[in-house]
Amino acid sequence: MANASALIGSWRMEAWTRTSVETGEVTDALGPAPIGYIAYHADGRMMATVLRRDRPAPKPGGWTQAEKAALFDDMLAYVASYHLEEDRVVHHVDGSWNPAWGGDLSRPFTLEGDRLVISGAPGVDPATGESVVYRMEFTKV
Repeated sequence: MANASALIGSWRMEAWTRTSVETGEVTDALGPAPIGYIAYHADGRMMATVLRRDRPAPKPGGWTQAEKAALFDDMLAYVASYHLEEDRVVHHVDGSWNPAWGGDLSRPFTLEGDRLVISGAPGVDPATGESVVYRMEFTKV
């Protein structure tokens, strides 16, 4: 079991890939080099935000409904409490950009020095509905 104190801190996302359960194809979940952070606090709280790097700039007059929907699909954000179970971190989600992400998210992880990898839990890609396995790689800030 990982030392819980080693998880405490802010972690910058280096990569986020998704593997299709059906085809095995590996692609970037939010394009190359997404902007993202996950932070674990000693009080048992955490937060995560990830954005596609190439999001469109604001337009005069705002976005269309379709453009707003695309912006929703090009990010994730949530807040939660958390605890560790063996090689898994369990996030008890309080609120999320996507209401389908309520309840508990149990994620296998490895922690080696300043490198955190969260990977192995199957999920559903909110943009496509496809069954996928995500792999997120972080470096401690």
